[in-house]
Amino acid sequence: MNHHELEEGSTLRIDFKKLGKVAGCGEDLIPAVAQDEETGEVLIVGYANQLALETAQQEGMATFWSTSRNELWIKGKTSGDYLEISEIRVNCEQNSILYQVRPKGKGACHTKDERGEARSGCYYRILDGNGTLRFVE
Repeated sequence: MNHHELEEGSTLRIDFKKLGKVAGCGEDLIPAVAQDEETGEVLIVGYANQLALETAQQEGMATFWSTSRNELWIKGKTSGDYLEISEIRVNCEQNSILYQVRPKGKGACHTKDERGEARSGCYYRILDGNGTLRFVE
């Protein structure tokens, strides 16, 4: 399947092997969530290693470890759609982090909407009762 169908299609194709791929990338990682501090919208769920967390603290920008490229990923460094951190929260078991952010660009997702602009977040489709995806209006 091509990326366009995966990212823009209405057919459900959840990658249940993702955590196996993450574990196989060779990095010690935890889930890292970016949430818009004003709206509460979950923008991105990614992964962070110690370098990503330290970089996020130093730069004040949501930073992840790209498991597909196996490299540090400061969100917005290429696109200009930065996520400025207002605070970093750690969960009770200290095995995930939450970046409370202020979006500084047009959107947080790497996909584009019908106008060609970055979507506000990565959760732009709804799974309906018959297993079909539809776009949030």
